[in-house]
Amino acid sequence: MADALRRLKTILGEVTDIHRAGAVLDWDQETYMPPGGVHNRAEQLSTLSEVAHRRFTTDEVGKLLDEAAATTAKLPFDSDDASLVRVTRRDYDLARKLPPELVAEIAHASASARPHWQKARHEANFALFAPYLEKNVELNKRVAEALGYEKRPYDALLDRTEPGLTTDQLEAIFDELKAAIVPLVADIQRHADAIDDSVLHRGFDPDAQVRYALDTVTKLGYDLERGRQDISTHPFSTAFGPGDVRITTRVSRDFFNECLFGSIHEAGHGMYFQGIGRNLDRTPLWDGASPGVHESQSRLWENLVARSLPFWHHFFPSLRKAFPEPLKGVDVEAFYRSVNKSYPSFIRVEADEVTYNLHILLRFELENDMLEGKLKVADLPEAWNELFKSYVGLDVPNDREGVLQDIHWSFVGFAEFPGYTLGNIIGAQLMEKIRSELTDLDDQMERGEFGALLSWLQEHVYQHGRKFTPNELLERETGRPLTPKPWIAYVRKKYSALYGLKH
Repeated sequence: MADALRRLKTILGEVTDIHRAGAVLDWDQETYMPPGGVHNRAEQLSTLSEVAHRRFTTDEVGKLLDEAAATTAKLPFDSDDASLVRVTRRDYDLARKLPPELVAEIAHASASARPHWQKARHEANFALFAPYLEKNVELNKRVAEALGYEKRPYDALLDRTEPGLTTDQLEAIFDELKAAIVPLVADIQRHADAIDDSVLHRGFDPDAQVRYALDTVTKLGYDLERGRQDISTHPFSTAFGPGDVRITTRVSRDFFNECLFGSIHEAGHGMYFQGIGRNLDRTPLWDGASPGVHESQSRLWENLVARSLPFWHHFFPSLRKAFPEPLKGVDVEAFYRSVNKSYPSFIRVEADEVTYNLHILLRFELENDMLEGKLKVADLPEAWNELFKSYVGLDVPNDREGVLQDIHWSFVGFAEFPGYTLGNIIGAQLMEKIRSELTDLDDQMERGEFGALLSWLQEHVYQHGRKFTPNELLERETGRPLTPKPWIAYVRKKYSALYGLKH
């Protein structure tokens, strides 16, 4: 029986290696690959995806899982081997439902669509991307049909990304958030003049921004011996194993938040990857628990840490030294307020904490409508603009700042956007627990000490990888299942203080 587990781990290691080779090609396509490489890259990624899928979904793996399950049946639920068999069985059963040809087609379509999305975004012309999105919507539908669902096609895709969560449950969470956010946004709008953020638009040298951002994330705990930062159209993080976890950023001379907070966001993902136990390497357990749990780390570091006043009490002196001209006459309190200004805006990744979830709700609704055939791709820009007006209150000026702003629809990955809102919720829930244990956390941040926070997260979240579903992890570490209440309480308290609102 122990031989079955060893043999299973050997095969899973091979499958992991193939996926990581594909990840290197993905990273290269987003950073340094010349435009002429698209066709070849699509073929390469298609081949690797199909080979990995075929290797993973063999009858042999199913048989080894059955035998290994008998070996690990009496082990503790959270043991490495019991978790490996349990999680791999779930992945295997889902993967077996997808034909290898479909997996190859998805990889090819995603790689092919990406440069057309980039061109369409650059030219603010949705028509250039529309045919590729039509293909991707069709592929998302085929995946949902292959996986199967009882009620709604989105359920099939959501269960794959956020195990245990249904579309109806997600809608209930969104309704609770919306009931809290909409009146808060209206309150803030009535006091809009309370914060002046013009300092963020005074012109910050791009190269200096990138250097400062990288220096900052290393102080937080991102390990450059096992990582690097590059520039890409859309910031992302990727991991090729415990020893190579990379992040990207983008930079704007005229908007300070984009580079620094983008880098901290991606470093949050990077520190999660770097903290996963090496004992889980080259297995399906070596990854984040879910996109939502992964996002909880990027949002926790970006917002709950880096947009806090204690953080800026430590970092503002060095920031002023790096950018003396734009920050002339600005004190730490004014700067802290400026980076937290809340206002309706077009771009999701630049949205403040209060309005951010409205951007996700919009995408969630549109994905459902496309998946269920209620919305044609050709009508997507108009539907986007109407929903955006109703949620955020702004008229979208062009496709670049509207329907084309995110990279996500260039690959076949519906049901990933909800992970961003789930990340906000999970991050706040974890931070509530952290603060109950690290009672002097604010003092530590003021001193520039982030080691205790990182250690807590490594011990309670990172090291476990994918051993637990999101709810299992939250129950284990916070004593209760997923709830938006800590996030709602946090954002109400913070923004009531910032804008002088009645609580």
